Amino acid sequence: MAESVTSAEPDDDRCEVAFAGGGTAGHVFPGIAIARELGRRILWIGSSTGVERKLVGDAGITFHGIPAGKLRRYLSLKNLSDCAKTVAGIVSSVRVLRRARPKLVFSKGGFVSVPPVIAARLCGIPSWTHESDFDPGLATRINLMFCEKVLVSFPQTVAYLPARYRKKAIVTGNPVRRALYHADGARGRAFVGCPAGVPLVFVIGGSLGSSFINALIVSCLPDLLDRCFVVHQMGPRDFAASRQEGYFSAAFFSAELPDVLAAADLVISRAGANILAELAALGKPSLLIPLPETGSRGDQIRNAELFRSAGASQVLPEREATSERAMECVRALLDDPARLREMGGKARSLGAGRPAELIADLIRARLG
Repeated sequence: MAESVTSAEPDDDRCEVAFAGGGTAGHVFPGIAIARELGRRILWIGSSTGVERKLVGDAGITFHGIPAGKLRRYLSLKNLSDCAKTVAGIVSSVRVLRRARPKLVFSKGGFVSVPPVIAARLCGIPSWTHESDFDPGLATRINLMFCEKVLVSFPQTVAYLPARYRKKAIVTGNPVRRALYHADGARGRAFVGCPAGVPLVFVIGGSLGSSFINALIVSCLPDLLDRCFVVHQMGPRDFAASRQEGYFSAAFFSAELPDVLAAADLVISRAGANILAELAALGKPSLLIPLPETGSRGDQIRNAELFRSAGASQVLPEREATSERAMECVRALLDDPARLREMGGKARSLGAGRPAELIADLIRARLG
């Protein structure tokens, strides 16, 4: 398999595959993982102002920014301006695709993926879309109408697709970066300064951080530090440098994330599809605090329930997540190493195979 991405040069935008997607790192990192395995000439279409611009650029992939409007399930005056942005995004995507002439457009989701997928249909280019979550989001439901194939992470997801589109589905799993399969826990412990023999709890609220989880962990810190070493990815908005012994805070982990995650004895996390795929790849037990329905479409609740029902995670709903209840859960888990090992094994069973390699093989077969 190829180790690196072959990107189109700025003065020659022709490519074999155009990737589309963004909004969060969860829509970007799996796509980059596929691109690295694919080893073909590619480019990426994403929001001009989204997080994907930097992440894709750091991966050495040529990036084209387009206007992108948010897709809402509720009435709002902003829908009018965002409809205009979506139309502008389609026009911009048509220009990029006509210049690049890819053989396939691959959507990794997020609202910014919709204009390139529609543009691909207008340009006569086949497109595929991948859904990371247990049930499909609005962008995927729209993309389904224009895509040739929909790749899903879980067999159960197929039942959530409209019946007329289920024949398009292929179960592939959710791609993770190759570095996770070669992660070194000892190297991760050395990076954060965690002594040997001390339990390490890794806290992550998603690529942008979670203010709720950040506040919860800070309130629990005195009790936590009596029991374990805490590594905390806070996100750039809430980041505060740590001066406490046994507590390592960071705004964002990038290349070092696989090693730090491999070092963890327990992970406290939101329940985004990307982090769950990484937990499965490394076989890590977790305490999940999913985003509530008031702040999302409920996808994280269903993701978390899948892991809970498999025995891979304990779930603590946000409405119940007081510092006392959180510490009760952490104590019970850290005091039961046998249960942690069992949860880790169940997590690994949910991440069998190498999805990024599988998807790259499928794309190569489609390209002929």
